[in-house]
Amino acid sequence: MRSRVIAVSVLALAAAFWSAAPATSFAAEDCPNGGTVRFGVEPFETAPKLVPIYDHIAKLLSAKLGCKVEMQITTNYNAEIEAMRAGKLEAGEFGPLGYVLAHHVAKAESFATLSDAKGKPDTYTASIVTWPGSPVKTLKDLVGHSFAFSDPASTSGHLYPASAMRKNGIDPDKDVKGVYAGSHTASFEALRNHKVDAGELNSEQIDSSKIAGSYKDGDFITLWQSKPIPNDPMAVRGDLPEGFKKRFAAAFLALDLKELSADDRKIIGADGTRYVAQPDAAYNIVRDLVSTLHIDLNKLD
Repeated sequence: MRSRVIAVSVLALAAAFWSAAPATSFAAEDCPNGGTVRFGVEPFETAPKLVPIYDHIAKLLSAKLGCKVEMQITTNYNAEIEAMRAGKLEAGEFGPLGYVLAHHVAKAESFATLSDAKGKPDTYTASIVTWPGSPVKTLKDLVGHSFAFSDPASTSGHLYPASAMRKNGIDPDKDVKGVYAGSHTASFEALRNHKVDAGELNSEQIDSSKIAGSYKDGDFITLWQSKPIPNDPMAVRGDLPEGFKKRFAAAFLALDLKELSADDRKIIGADGTRYVAQPDAAYNIVRDLVSTLHIDLNKLD
């Protein structure tokens, strides 16, 4: 109930601020970094797929905000976190674990996430899969076999699969031949081409791969699937002026993602057509898992 109250408050505050004055009337006064907002996006897909979509979102956001918005697809998850810590990003879209780390070391503050088809904060799932004919038939069979993770700071590509292994008596650092592919797409390709015996595969990558024609039912065998995970947050750097942060959140919440094609919305994981308010507390479930696994956030950066 407390999270719902916080979310409603953020929406109300943002809407009130947005309706008070048009963005362009004071944009020159509060646009940071000389008038350009640098927005980072972790490479959950390949850059050629993400760049045109996020450039489109940047144009829509610039029109709402009255500041130039420059999207940057980072080379890896930690690069985005480090860029915000160094003051080189004003905002970003982080994976849930990446956000928890960015909040911890870079003052990131969640304000929104994608909506589902009902207008509620969206979720996704992580899974451990193998392919028909692989020597891995059950989770227990993972011991001694190659396994594709995506990135050390990935929620569905590392944290949740590693947790599932530990709950089944498998040490993900010692019992499997783990490789970090660098992205969900690279992990998927390693699986698809049978370069690893098993690996992570999240629901968003499945949707994107179906659009690309590189996934069909029956290609993989699911050994484990997570409960719903809160989707990626949009976050702003906490040391920016409060007035700008509120206005930036309002601009995001006013975006209409119907301006994107249906396929582009699927690629970025959008089941709905809006961004909705998402407070920091929504990611306490990820923090709890980090605590349970005794993960030192400082060793992930």
